[in-house]
Amino acid sequence: MILRAVVAVCAIVVVWWLLTSETGLISPVRFPSPSDTWAAWQQILWHGYANALWYQHALQSVKLVIMGFVVASSLGVALGLAMGASRTIETLVNPVFLFLRPIPPLAWIPLAIVWLGLGDTAKIMVIFVAAFVPSVINTFSGVRQIDQPLLEASAMLDIRGWRFWREVLIPGALPSIFTGLRLSLQASWTTLVAAELVGAIAGLGQILNQASQDIYPAMIVVGMMSVALFGWLMTLGLARLESLAMPWRAL
Repeated sequence: MILRAVVAVCAIVVVWWLLTSETGLISPVRFPSPSDTWAAWQQILWHGYANALWYQHALQSVKLVIMGFVVASSLGVALGLAMGASRTIETLVNPVFLFLRPIPPLAWIPLAIVWLGLGDTAKIMVIFVAAFVPSVINTFSGVRQIDQPLLEASAMLDIRGWRFWREVLIPGALPSIFTGLRLSLQASWTTLVAAELVGAIAGLGQILNQASQDIYPAMIVVGMMSVALFGWLMTLGLARLESLAMPWRAL
């Protein structure tokens, strides 16, 4: 798998080089060449761009994503489990959830700024909103999709309370829970970049914002590749956590 990924990346770089540097079919004004992108990366790595060095931008964005994602996914999974396990809780919570669910996460940015200003807290709030919904929906669906014979067997064996949650409810919903977590992580990164376009001092979104104002395509690509890199690394970490939580899926 790793070999195929390396080959695919190399093929993309070769095609990129052919279309830009070698043949000039794509103008550097519209899309930079690999050499221009590498030069921009060296610039931000060693000399900085948009108020910070590359690692400072990266750390800022990763910190915000982790904080928003962890809080949102923890509360979202807990609420999804509760809604799936209890018809009463579903009846109380679901109308409010269905009312707020269609609102795009980016629509919360103005309100977050009004409430919390232009600091990190506002960005974490927007990330929370984006990551919360997928975790709730998928966890709730996972609980409701547990096989009925399994629930009947647990009732026959008098498995109740916390033991029921630990041995039946959570293991049965785990596949859907991790599906929700992956979607939540993706939504966190998408929303973060949009949130950092407004009022950020540092962050990967700030790189994109400043580079667009400077009409600096190579730096825009650097920002995009940085988001892709850290999103991929965090997805790998989540996949590793999934394999530890559900070792039977790897068999």
